[in-house]
Amino acid sequence: MGNKKAKLKSSSNGNPQRNGRMGTVASGRPDKDISGNTHLRTYSIPDLRLEHPNFTVRQLTDKNRQGHEHVRYEVEGDLNAPVPPIRDSKHLDKKQAIEIYRWMLLNRKMEVALENLYKQGKVVGGVYFGLGQEACSCASSYALDEDDWFAPMIRNQGSLLVRGFRASDTMMQYMAKADSPTKGRDGTSHFGDIEKRNMVSPISMLGDLIPVMAGVALGARLQGRNLAVMTYIGDGGQSTGVTYEGINFAAVQNLGLVLIVESNLWAYSTPSEMQYRCKDLAERAIGYGIPGVIVDGTDACQVYDAALEAVDRAHRGEGPTLIEAKMMRMKGHAIHDAASYVPKEMFEFWKKRDPIVRFENYLVKEKKWLSTKENEVLITEVEEIIEAEREIAVNSPMPTPESAEGGVFCENGCHEVKPKYGMPKVKKGTASYKETEAAVHLK
Repeated sequence: MGNKKAKLKSSSNGNPQRNGRMGTVASGRPDKDISGNTHLRTYSIPDLRLEHPNFTVRQLTDKNRQGHEHVRYEVEGDLNAPVPPIRDSKHLDKKQAIEIYRWMLLNRKMEVALENLYKQGKVVGGVYFGLGQEACSCASSYALDEDDWFAPMIRNQGSLLVRGFRASDTMMQYMAKADSPTKGRDGTSHFGDIEKRNMVSPISMLGDLIPVMAGVALGARLQGRNLAVMTYIGDGGQSTGVTYEGINFAAVQNLGLVLIVESNLWAYSTPSEMQYRCKDLAERAIGYGIPGVIVDGTDACQVYDAALEAVDRAHRGEGPTLIEAKMMRMKGHAIHDAASYVPKEMFEFWKKRDPIVRFENYLVKEKKWLSTKENEVLITEVEEIIEAEREIAVNSPMPTPESAEGGVFCENGCHEVKPKYGMPKVKKGTASYKETEAAVHLK
C-alpha cells in the first residue's frame, strides 16, 4: 500500500498491473496537464488469484415432442484444472488464521443445522445459504475493527458470528421465536444492532445497503471519525441503479466504503455471462475512480488481506474500495430452489475448491499450525456449540399474539437518536448546523 515502485506484470485482462498493490495502476497513453507534466491513464485491476478458471456457460433451447421449448445451460472449458494452493497471507498470524477457520466451521455447521430444522418443519418461511462462501463472509468481517460498521446480506451469516451474534440468534430468527433479535416479527435476516455490534440490518432491495452504508461513513466523519463500513452485493445485485449511485456518492465524498462483490456466478438462475459484458466486475471500480481488486473468494487469506488493506485505507481517510471475490453459490437461491439449472460439471469443479476443506489442508498439512488431533478437537468443539445453540433456539417460545402490536411504531419518545462518537463538526450559524442540532434532540 506504500509508494514503493513495483515491477509491472500482466493482469488477467492483459493489461499491466503493479505487483501486490491494490488499486488501479499505470497503463495506456500518457496525458499532459496544463503545466506540461506527463501523466499515465490508469486502466488495469490487480488480480490476486492463483487460478483463473477458463470456462463459459451457454444457454441452449431444446424442444420436446409437444414442441414446447425448454431452456438449459451448458458449460464449456477446462473443468479438470488442479486445485490451486492457498496463498500465504501478508497479514495473518497463526492464531488469527485458526480463528477464521473456526468461524468458517461454525458458519457451515450452523447452516447444516438450519437445513435440518427446516426439514423438521420448525422454520417459518425459507432459508438462505452461503455454502461455498464462508471464507468470503468470515475473513472479510474479521478484518474490521470493533468500531467499524458492517451490513451483511442473506449469504453472509458467517459475518454475524464473527461480529458477536450467536448461532442461536440466527436460528431463532428463521424460526420466528420470541427470543430472536426481532422477537418473532421476521422470519429471515432483517435484523441489526446499531448499539453494540454496529450492524445495519440487511435490506431485501438489492443495492440499497450501499448508499445507507455510505451515509453511515459520512455521519461518522461529521463526528470526527474515519471508519470503515463494509457491505456486500452479488453479481446480480450489482447491476441495480442504486448500487451505482451509492458507490459514486462514496467515491465523490471519499467515504470509507468497503464493498465486497460476491461474484458467485448465478443471479438466482441467470448465469454471469447473461448479466454483464465486462470480464471482471472489479473493472467497474475504474469508472468510479476508486481502487478495485480481484480475489479468490474461496481463499480466506486472499479475502482477509484485501479486506484489511481496504479497511486500512478507510481508516486513513482515503475513500472506498471495491473487492470482487470470485467463487460459486453452491446451493440454489434459497432452500426451495434445487438449482437444477446449474450444469453438474460446474458443481463438481467448485466442490473441489471447498473453502473449508482447502483452509483445513492449509493449516494442518501445509503450515502445520494445527495437528490432526487438534483439528479434530476443534471440529468437535464447534459441533458441540452448534448443538447447544440449536437446543436454545428450539426451546425458545413462540411470541404471544398480543406482543404483535408492540415495537411497530416509535411513540412517546421510546428512544433518543444521538451521535455515537461525538457532536458533528459543523460550523455554527449554517443551515447544516441547525439541522444537526434538531437531529441530535430528536426523540
